[in-house]
Amino acid sequence: MTVRLGALVAVVASSPPAARAVLQTHNGSLTGRTPPDAWLALGHAANSVFVLPPGRRWRALRRLGTEHLLSARRLDGDRLRPLLRGAVADLASRVSKEMMAAAGTVEVGRAAFAAVMELQWRAMFSAGLDDDAAARELHDAAREAVALSLERNVSDFIPALAAADLQGIRRGFGRRVAMVYQRIDEQVERRMRGRREASGGSGEKDLLDVMLDMTSEQGKDDGDVTVDRDVIRTFLTDIFLATVDTIASTIEWAMAELLQHPDTMSKLQEELRSVLGSKAQHVEYSDVDRLPYLRAVIRETLRLHPVVPLVPNVAEATVEIHGHAVPKGCTVLVNLWAVHRDAAAWGPEPDRFVPERFLLRPPEETGFLGTTGFEFIPFSAGRRVCLGLQLATRMVHAMLGSLLLRFDWTLPREVKENGGVDMSESLGLTMVMATPLRAVAKSVSV
Repeated sequence: MTVRLGALVAVVASSPPAARAVLQTHNGSLTGRTPPDAWLALGHAANSVFVLPPGRRWRALRRLGTEHLLSARRLDGDRLRPLLRGAVADLASRVSKEMMAAAGTVEVGRAAFAAVMELQWRAMFSAGLDDDAAARELHDAAREAVALSLERNVSDFIPALAAADLQGIRRGFGRRVAMVYQRIDEQVERRMRGRREASGGSGEKDLLDVMLDMTSEQGKDDGDVTVDRDVIRTFLTDIFLATVDTIASTIEWAMAELLQHPDTMSKLQEELRSVLGSKAQHVEYSDVDRLPYLRAVIRETLRLHPVVPLVPNVAEATVEIHGHAVPKGCTVLVNLWAVHRDAAAWGPEPDRFVPERFLLRPPEETGFLGTTGFEFIPFSAGRRVCLGLQLATRMVHAMLGSLLLRFDWTLPREVKENGGVDMSESLGLTMVMATPLRAVAKSVSV
């Protein structure tokens, strides 16, 4: 299907076979990216692994993430595993505090966002975000930067108007990102000063250590890409904003579906409490293999609510897809929202939330890296597969499972009286709930 988006013409792949053609068959020619206009603020796009065109710099930054910073080996190591566990405990603590402050009512997405933000900051800098004005400012700046990146921006659809920044989105995004840059720069400067004064280091390195090691080990041009202060700042900002948004949003969507389907929630809580025991306080990622229904609930959530519903690509060369020529420079969108609701793949009611459908499929047809038929690719596929997949899958399972293990959840009375949860979507670069989810939590006695 071809659509016109303002001055841009885009080809849209909306079926599993079309998605396979874009993300597998012709992926080598369809991995270009056009950065959103907002990301041009402060030169952010120049070093952003998410929007750089394929080339040496992009490959080096991808490798930095997949092999050094966000690999399964690192996430399961002795340093980060306790941090992941701490983030789960932090989320439970935030829910408990919000319950007491608001008569049991919790804004689920905001609590998850704050807990993941604390985790990511500790993983990057081995330091927490103190509960002070500066930390709250960073929290607000991060949320607002993500929100601005979701806005529909006329500059992206009518490039001739981009210089005017008519909606002020680029300026607003730049102001918020500048705040994040400032806090990251403070951490980098503090660490570099400490390195100059110390004779050596011990213990496992955090993400900043890994990147600083690269700056000291390379020459001006090591044949790859120079990891300088600009690269460090942009890369850590990208990882910081992307992980807190996508993980928190997925948890919020999952809780919304479960609150709309209380029988499903009860079934999941029964699994958690029977498998882990009545005294368990949280879910570890190592528990997930024993929790098939938790896995199914999260997959069904990501099927119906993919974090990035429209995966953008740009043709680096002219290709032919299912008999149609796609010229070089053309935008190609993979519509995951439609792919995941394809009736030929998912049956006559693909819009229904039915986790059991994943229990009936063989394991190779439920993987997060994409199924053989491309009917389920929640983190995209191919050369641009989501960089934070390993972190996201660990945190979503542990956090959602722990919320349901530690608390019983119901809808506020006024929400019930108004017909239930507002499931409408706000679509930008990612898909979030248009109305933040609020729910009533009650601690489970152990």
